[in-house]
Amino acid sequence: MYNLPYTNKQINIPYLLKIGNGKIRKIGKYLFDKNLLKAALFLGEGTEELVGSELFAGLTAQRIEVLHKEVIADISIEAITRTAFHLPAETSVIVGIGGGKALDFAKYAANLLRLPFISVPTSTSNDGFCSPTSSLTVEGKRKTVKSGIPFGVVIDLDVISGCPHVFFYSGLGDMVSKITALRDWKEAFNRGLERYNDFASMLAYNSLDLLFIKHSYDISSPEFQRSLTTSLLMSGIAMEVAGTSRPASGSEHLISHALDEVSKAPKMHGLQVGTATYLCARLQNNNSAESVGEILSRTGFFDFVRQNPFDKNEFIEAVRLAPSVKPGYYTILSEPDSFERAVGLIEHDDILKELVK
Repeated sequence: MYNLPYTNKQINIPYLLKIGNGKIRKIGKYLFDKNLLKAALFLGEGTEELVGSELFAGLTAQRIEVLHKEVIADISIEAITRTAFHLPAETSVIVGIGGGKALDFAKYAANLLRLPFISVPTSTSNDGFCSPTSSLTVEGKRKTVKSGIPFGVVIDLDVISGCPHVFFYSGLGDMVSKITALRDWKEAFNRGLERYNDFASMLAYNSLDLLFIKHSYDISSPEFQRSLTTSLLMSGIAMEVAGTSRPASGSEHLISHALDEVSKAPKMHGLQVGTATYLCARLQNNNSAESVGEILSRTGFFDFVRQNPFDKNEFIEAVRLAPSVKPGYYTILSEPDSFERAVGLIEHDDILKELVK
C-alpha cells in the first residue's frame, strides 16, 4: 500500500519533434540547429540501404561529423555497455535509425552516457520509439529496462508509408492495448497496490481518440498512418508522465511476453498484444470490449492474424504463465478464475476460435 505523499514531479518530453514528409534529409539541419555536431549513428539492418543516401547527404550538407556508425544486431546489455563506453569522448549526440533493436540500443547507450538521443523510427510497429524504456537482453533473457525519453523524435512519413502492412497492424495492436492496460492499472490502484496518474491516463486515452475518432480505418491511408504515428508517440510520453509502463502495458503485454518465451516462432509484438487485448477486454468485462473488437475488425487486424493463427497450446500456456512474468503486478490475470475463463473464451468465442487454433 502506497502511503507516501503525492507530489508534482518534473518530466521529460522530446525537445525536438518533427513528423512529416522528407524528414530524413533534414536530420542534419535539425542537429546543426541544436549544435549537436558530432554524432554516433546506430542503424537497423537494411536501414542504410533504405535511407542512407538521403540521410548522409543531409548530414554532409550541415557539416555534421559522424564519429561512429554501427549496424545493430545484438541488443544485449553487455554489448551496449561495451560500445557506449568506447565511443569517442567528443560525441555530442546519439542517433538511432531503424526498428526497435537500433532504437533501443541507441536509447540505452545515450542514457548511460547522459547524451541526447534522437529517435528516427522507420516503422510504426510499437510505441517504443518514444518510450522511456528499452527492450534488451540481459543474461540471454529479454528485459524491459529504464533508459530515458528521447531528446528528439524525427519521423519521415514517406519512409513509414513504405512499410509492409504487418508493421501497421503491429502498431495498431500495441495502441488498442491501452484499453485493457488502463483498466488493469485503475483496478490495481483501487486495491491499494499502485499509484495512479490521472494526466498520464488522459494522455493514453486521448492517443486512442486521436487515432480512431477523426480518421478512417484504412491502414493504407496517409491520415491513418500519421495518426497512428502520433498516437504511439503520445503513448510513450504517457509512460514518462506516469513514471511506469502502466498506461500502456497490462495483462495483454504479460501474455505477449509469455508468448515470446513459449512459442516456437513468436509473432511480431503488436500482433500478440492486439490479440491478447481482445481476450483480456472480455475477461475484464470491459465496457470498451465491443470497441476493441470493432477496431480490430474494421482495420483488417483480425483478418490479418487469421491468415497465420496462433497455436492454441502455446497461447493457452502463455496465458497460464503470464501472471508469473511480473510477480506482484496486478492485472485481471491475477484473479483466481481468470485462467479457466480465458480458456473458455479461446475455446468458444467466435473471433478467438479463428485467431487461436
